[in-house]
Amino acid sequence: MDRSSSDADADADAGVVVGVGSVSLDEVVAVARHDARVIITDDARAAVAAGRSVIEALAADPAPHYGISTGFGALATTYIPADRRARLQQSLVRSHAAGSGAEIERETVRALMLLRLSTLLTGRTGVRVQTAETYAAILNAGVTPVVREYGSLGCSGDLAPLAHCALAVMGEGEVRGADGLLAPAADALAAAGIRPVLLAEKEGLALINGTDGMLGMLALAIADLRMLLTTADVTAAMSVEALLGTDAAFADDLAALRPQHGQRVSAGNMRRMLAGSPIVASHRGPECTRVQDAYSLRCAPQVHGAARDTLAHAALVAERELTAAVDNPVVTRDGRVESNGNFHGAPLGYVLDFLAIVVADVASMSERRTDRMLDPARNQGLPAFLAHDAGVDSGLMIAQYTAAGIVSELKRLAVPASVDSIPSSAMQEDHVSMGWAAARKLRTALDGVSRVLAIEAMTAARALDLRAPLLPASATGAVRSRIREDVAGPGPDRHLAPEIERVVGAVRSGALRGAAAAVVELA
Repeated sequence: MDRSSSDADADADAGVVVGVGSVSLDEVVAVARHDARVIITDDARAAVAAGRSVIEALAADPAPHYGISTGFGALATTYIPADRRARLQQSLVRSHAAGSGAEIERETVRALMLLRLSTLLTGRTGVRVQTAETYAAILNAGVTPVVREYGSLGCSGDLAPLAHCALAVMGEGEVRGADGLLAPAADALAAAGIRPVLLAEKEGLALINGTDGMLGMLALAIADLRMLLTTADVTAAMSVEALLGTDAAFADDLAALRPQHGQRVSAGNMRRMLAGSPIVASHRGPECTRVQDAYSLRCAPQVHGAARDTLAHAALVAERELTAAVDNPVVTRDGRVESNGNFHGAPLGYVLDFLAIVVADVASMSERRTDRMLDPARNQGLPAFLAHDAGVDSGLMIAQYTAAGIVSELKRLAVPASVDSIPSSAMQEDHVSMGWAAARKLRTALDGVSRVLAIEAMTAARALDLRAPLLPASATGAVRSRIREDVAGPGPDRHLAPEIERVVGAVRSGALRGAAAAVVELA
């Protein structure tokens, strides 16, 4: 996350107030990752009650109304009598809870449940107050429905994942308790003092018809990438210094010649990281014959900056979606109940795919810098593979293989999911977004780029050590010192995998970024 753990803990202690308006990206993260309590406002309860009154009036109407007194999807013209409507809602949830594959992450399930609750509290879905309150109670009890990897086409929203959550609200299916143990939903709800909901007209549809899964994963990805892109600036600066590169290309007036906001931010981060570096100063002057650094060094702000700008666009789309009331049909402010297509996940699917492209390219450039530091033909006098005794020792040779393998996988994950529509529901739903799939592969990509940046950081730290007696800049030196808390310095070969994992942990937690930010201001 881009925010400190103390900030997150403070949010968790204070709780997240959910009302008629939208929750923020930070609030999604606070509930999903840090178990912040959910507090429903009184005005939201009033809005929900008002929306429910509209549905109850239509339920009493002998004319058919979609989702209230009819079937769903291709069965939308089938009239359902009043005495069978509770069963209709139960059947809808049970049949749509058809996910398959591995369990998805607890934080993703909590994010999508919070976002569905936020939509319910707009009063636009027609659910009862008690149904919304049960969602909040389940979140606050730390009970997490088991949701499977496969099942959503991103239209109508994330049907199967949301149905698994609705099933738990009904007291059916499997959940994990606050202790992480698998349990029947009925038992876990009883232990938490939560009464299962018997769904009424329209409620089953309202609980499953939203973009909440893909939006939740997008919100979490935005938080991760805000931290990781700054970390990429940090590791790139370390590599520039270790390779005896120049900071001249990162001057603010040069960045200003091309008015791309993200580029200027990244250039500023790298310039501040390298400020006062004795290593950089050692080869500055007329005796230096190198005119330009390689693109992976010199153009890092351009690539990282473009990634930042893409992330800003994704955040704009996410923030708009957080204000949405996605359901079908939806209760309008003037009391109509109208079918619509707002559940289509295209806006989210596109930006999730854009971010997967960004992640692949940032990681690709990072791996190129790692490779350059290991190559004696290009690393400006450092030992081959930064080995202690080249030939006897392999140094970090195979760490680069690992990074290269991850980068190749990230390129495959960058292939967009959102162009791969497939028809469903007897051709009623003949174009779908695949936004869930885009979100799932982005999560995998974020794991990969964290590992690639960690390997670059490890490599650059060792290279900086090998430049002794020259010293690095204060900021890059602070990052190297943080790495040394987990990983020893240069020496004979040792088991690398545990060291890589420890540095990956420092990248993901924000510890490496934090070490630099303690010395210089980073954006």
